[in-house]
Amino acid sequence: MSERSVLVLLVCALVTLIGVLAAAAAGYVARRDHASYPAALARAAVAFTATMSLAATMTSALSCVLHR
Repeated sequence: MSERSVLVLLVCALVTLIGVLAAAAAGYVARRDHASYPAALARAAVAFTATMSLAATMTSALSCVLHR
């Protein structure tokens, strides 16, 4: 496995970890705000999805900028 492949895998793992942490924080804050478990889980899912979408958008923008 090349160094570039390892770097790509590490960055993917880091982005996924950040998404999971953002989702956990959103779910925790929702429960502290007295939301039900399904509502807190829905807020966590929205936070995870938003984080992954932002990461995909930033990756696309950076790849366009770097390959010019």
